[in-house]
Amino acid sequence: MIRTFATHKIRKTQEISSCLWDFCTLPEQGKEEAVKGKAAVPGCWESCPDTRTYRGRACYERDISCSGNVRIEFKGVSHTAQVYLDGREIASHYNAYTPFSAVVKGLGGGKHHLKVIADNSFGPQSALHVPNDYQSYGGITRPVVLEELNDSYITGVHFTPVRKDGKWYASVQGELENISDHFFRGKVILYLGEQEIHSAVVEAGPDSKAAFAAENLPCGQAEEWSPENPVLYHLTAVLQDDMGNDMDDWIDRVGFREIRMEGKDILLNGRKIRIKGFCRHEDHPQFGCAIPFQAMQQDLMLMKDMGANSVRTSHYPNDELFLDLCDETGFLVWEENHARGLSEKDMRNPNFEKQCEDCIREMIEAHYNHPSIYIWGILNECASHTEYGKDCYQKQYDLIRKLDPSRPRSSASCQFKTDICFGMPEVVSYNIYPLWYHDTQADVYLKELYDWVQEKTEGTGKPFLVTEIGAGAIYGYRTPAEVKWSEEYQASAIQKQLTAVFGQEGCSGVYVWQFCDGRVCDSWFGTRPRTMNNKGIVDEYRRPKLSYETVKRIFRGLDTYVN
Repeated sequence: MIRTFATHKIRKTQEISSCLWDFCTLPEQGKEEAVKGKAAVPGCWESCPDTRTYRGRACYERDISCSGNVRIEFKGVSHTAQVYLDGREIASHYNAYTPFSAVVKGLGGGKHHLKVIADNSFGPQSALHVPNDYQSYGGITRPVVLEELNDSYITGVHFTPVRKDGKWYASVQGELENISDHFFRGKVILYLGEQEIHSAVVEAGPDSKAAFAAENLPCGQAEEWSPENPVLYHLTAVLQDDMGNDMDDWIDRVGFREIRMEGKDILLNGRKIRIKGFCRHEDHPQFGCAIPFQAMQQDLMLMKDMGANSVRTSHYPNDELFLDLCDETGFLVWEENHARGLSEKDMRNPNFEKQCEDCIREMIEAHYNHPSIYIWGILNECASHTEYGKDCYQKQYDLIRKLDPSRPRSSASCQFKTDICFGMPEVVSYNIYPLWYHDTQADVYLKELYDWVQEKTEGTGKPFLVTEIGAGAIYGYRTPAEVKWSEEYQASAIQKQLTAVFGQEGCSGVYVWQFCDGRVCDSWFGTRPRTMNNKGIVDEYRRPKLSYETVKRIFRGLDTYVN
């Protein structure tokens, strides 16, 4: 399953995942014997008995039948990939959490051999995938799709809703690529639902790309997208040649909603919104990060049952199927690039800037049209208190603004009273853990931090979010003594923390850390019992802890909108 809807009707596509591929580990010489067999794609090799703890390189292979011009897209390979077709390398990629593709021209008919070498090992070349407070899994972890292309095809379309004088308009930017050796002239026609909203002549030279754009397109009586009414529309771009023959199409879903800042408030469609959210890792005890569609939906339904209206994709871009579900169910999404807890030394890795910026580009390119995404985040708990770090933050914020000026930006900071980057984003965000990592009362700690932001930083007057708060609990450990790691202590701490957050004037909301217990890298064993981050409101099997009802009572007692 690639998406929850068809993305093409003219272009021929087929999923080449959701099946078994030939699989073989490629251990370093002399370390261990190779494991050979079949592996489900998508999937994590940690889900298989013989490779539960394997870290290194592994090979996936299968035959595909295709001819002519083809595009092979991988939604996620962890965490580096080398792709070969008929023995020739056609693509390489770094980062488990963003899609990539390869286009191959003029294939002969019949079977062709596809090979992917995935590598989840840590090393000096990897700036982002390091031992961390979440597990870095291995494998082809997200779907793979095979597409047959004509000589010219649409590479993508970005849709931006614009509200003027109570009416909805749209701006559209797209691109086509001509992979032939002759000049192309044709037409792009845009449809919203069944209604044609724009057409334009497009031209592209041999082996070149061409952009097309349209501004302020009237969209009639479009309904606005909101958490309580998540209305979606199909946006279709059709590419025709100069004879009027359909050559290609591109289909996505869009929604009409407006996100803007007004002083200290976040406004959704002109109404002040209160964020009631969870941080969520892509992690499951049976499936690793390759979470099946039904399990994704279950996660959202559990969060919704607790009264949540938002989810933070900590700490990387999520599977697009999950974002489709957020679009459909009305969940607001904070999506962020891949980086967590990096020191200045880590950020000085020569590969850091490129790997981070590539992640931002690929994230925004792939996920731009999701109406559920209301904010882009970067660099969770990184070195935002240093001048070098500040320069890195500025570059990444600037890149986001260039790629998408329509959404606000933020970064979850843990630098208590030392962060120097609040002049850059539209929203100030902090991760705080009173009553867990220290004993300061939650309301006292939060007020002191909030007042410092307003009085001593360039974040004054901006919306303020608590992007992590919480406490640990081992599922099933209950005691009337309310000691740390008990379910009773977690429920009590969460009660006090959330009461403080929603009682703090100027605070726009919270993301509870975290929705479910999640696996961490093995080297974190000493500080993480069970080799898990145990701060979930449900455990790894989605069994509710006592704090489930606590969060539910508080979240459900507060409206999404603030009068």
